Amino acid sequence: MNTILITLLIIAVLILAHEWGHFVVARRIGIPVYEFGIGFGPKLFSWKRNGVVYSLRAIPLGGFVRMAGEEPGDPEEPDGFSHRTPLEKIRVSFAGPFMNFILALLIFVFSYSVMGLPHSSNEAVIGTVIKGKPADLAGIRANDRIVSVNGIAINSWADFNQQTSQSNGQPLELQLERNQQLVSLQVVPVKLDSSGNMGIGVLNRVIYEKQGIIKSMELGLKQTYELTLLLFSALGILITGGASMGDLAGPVGITRLVDEFAQVGIVFLLNFTAFLSINLGIMNLLPIPALDGSKIVFAVVEAIRKKPLDPEKEGFLNWIGFLFLIGLMIIVTFNDIVRWIRG
Repeated sequence: MNTILITLLIIAVLILAHEWGHFVVARRIGIPVYEFGIGFGPKLFSWKRNGVVYSLRAIPLGGFVRMAGEEPGDPEEPDGFSHRTPLEKIRVSFAGPFMNFILALLIFVFSYSVMGLPHSSNEAVIGTVIKGKPADLAGIRANDRIVSVNGIAINSWADFNQQTSQSNGQPLELQLERNQQLVSLQVVPVKLDSSGNMGIGVLNRVIYEKQGIIKSMELGLKQTYELTLLLFSALGILITGGASMGDLAGPVGITRLVDEFAQVGIVFLLNFTAFLSINLGIMNLLPIPALDGSKIVFAVVEAIRKKPLDPEKEGFLNWIGFLFLIGLMIIVTFNDIVRWIRG
């Protein structure tokens, strides 16, 4: 339950940043905004301020900024979105994804400057025991020092990894030092990932080195840039058929990942949140009808044609895009559930 709540909070923050970008730029340009909503479905509660309704809705998996003239069929409004120049439409549409990149950068800066840059320790000391894995079931605890594996002395984490990776799934006799006492346990390694790597579900200690604000900015910019390139590369592989739909993760898959990163440490959870924010920004820039990317494309076409697209055609394309996204979400969620059932 805690993991679900943390996941919903992360999603809400990402959506809030995204929609805040649209909201701020639309208001600055002078487009009337009717509602700023987080979630979909029935309203849980709302309040009105300066002519804008702020609402929280029942399904916390999205959000919206309802502005004048944005959707085909909206009442005519001289200052509405549909009457703005192509450049102004692009500014409003791009502001949401851009805020997701800014949020990721701010998360990295906060993480590195306040908590520190993580470095793996080579000490033969258990840092984290992953719930439900063989080590957890065998009674291994965080801060246990590994003395030997099958009678072979262990002097570093690299030594321990070598013994577990070469185990071929055979039981390991571990001798641990816990509270200045020796403890003997038996644990059976299993395949921990699709690559077939053997392990027992433990991580080594992590040392955190706090960085100055300037260094944190440099590291944050570098990390944001590299993750952006990585995600664009992964998207290209998916489009060209190098990856399958089964490689995508939806809400269920994200919840499982949140649980895993939360067990490792708050810094890793924050960095994963930044990764999700960049991913959300990139996905919304795709030229799929109903996403921000399509609105940018429509604005560019309008600038070239010197007149906007027919509202009915644009509305039809957005409806098709919306159905596509709903179908994609169903497929991805189904794959998430299948992976969860299979463990």
